[in-house]
Amino acid sequence: MNQPLKTAMILAAGKGTRMRPLTLHTPKPLLPAGGKPLIEWHIEKLVAAGFTTIVINHSWLGEQLEQAIGNGERWGVNILWSRESELLETGGGIFKALPLLGEQPFLLVNGDVFTDINFFSLTLTDSEMLAHLVLVSNPSHNPDGDFALENGQVSTGGKNKHTFAGISVLHPKLFDNCEPGVFPLAPLLKEKMTECRVTGELHQGYWLDVGTPERLQALEKDITAGLFGEQC
Repeated sequence: MNQPLKTAMILAAGKGTRMRPLTLHTPKPLLPAGGKPLIEWHIEKLVAAGFTTIVINHSWLGEQLEQAIGNGERWGVNILWSRESELLETGGGIFKALPLLGEQPFLLVNGDVFTDINFFSLTLTDSEMLAHLVLVSNPSHNPDGDFALENGQVSTGGKNKHTFAGISVLHPKLFDNCEPGVFPLAPLLKEKMTECRVTGELHQGYWLDVGTPERLQALEKDITAGLFGEQC
């Protein structure tokens, strides 16, 4: 189970309502930061980490995404598209994309986060685990956090909660009892936490939820300031 991951999924189907008016005519993953679209930062990092297949879901203005990104040839990676006629939420979107993702664990990345984490280092610790979550210190917009982390296990309880970074490794078996349609991911994860089948780690480097125009401006300043060198 500790083999390096080769397949990743970027979640890019949201409408980006908090980012309006910037997203009225442009899908949020195509908004520029540091001279290139947000989603291209992810693609470049994933390719550098050895990923060979990237699945991207889309709905709102998705045709713009496909036209801009294509099949991944210019990065030397295979990009596959999972098209949603309606927003399926995170869980439903992943479930629909499972035929493209294969039967092995895959990396899941929100299209609207920016981080310097090393994607290559992420994996599932053993064959019993169904998910591995990356957590970060609580930002001002989520002061109470989401999950607790103790001895490598993630739970909903505990006093010292951290924020889910929108980055995880999931096993397709997590969705074994699911049906097609609209459903969130969080209840699935919480159920498996009670079975001690969800591990996690705390990332203490750079991470930003690029969910508003103000945070996009903050990211632009950080990139311009040279915080990331050539690694991000």
